Amino acid sequence: MPAYDNDNVFAKILRGEIPAHKVYEDDVALAMMDIMPRAEGHVLVIPKVAARGLLDIDPAALSALVTRVQHVAKAAKEAFAADGLTLQQFNESAGGQVIFHLHFHILPRFEGVTLRPPGTMADSEKLKAQAAKIKATLGPFQG
Repeated sequence: MPAYDNDNVFAKILRGEIPAHKVYEDDVALAMMDIMPRAEGHVLVIPKVAARGLLDIDPAALSALVTRVQHVAKAAKEAFAADGLTLQQFNESAGGQVIFHLHFHILPRFEGVTLRPPGTMADSEKLKAQAAKIKATLGPFQG
């Protein structure tokens, strides 16, 4: 497996070198709005440990991360009154991974509404408002 790249965009966000519309943050994870959302309320959750993907993260760190994914997913579903959720996680180029830092996509979903195609940047003010909407439903983490 290729080595972890400390200069990937998520590592830069974790170091504060690149801004992000944060939804949740603690010592384990950071959740932020996806800047190219495929659905309203599309959130990314990343670990604070350096992990390229699902296959190289320490199992204990993964376990702690997944509890944060669930916490944020519940808030996103509630904030957008979604009918359901899609959770995505890709590994390596052949698996669809583009940024090589482990991350989970949380996409609120609605009956009859398809996902938008990837690659379109969202308005920053809209993402800021969506982040605030999710934060407003996000109670304290109970892990």
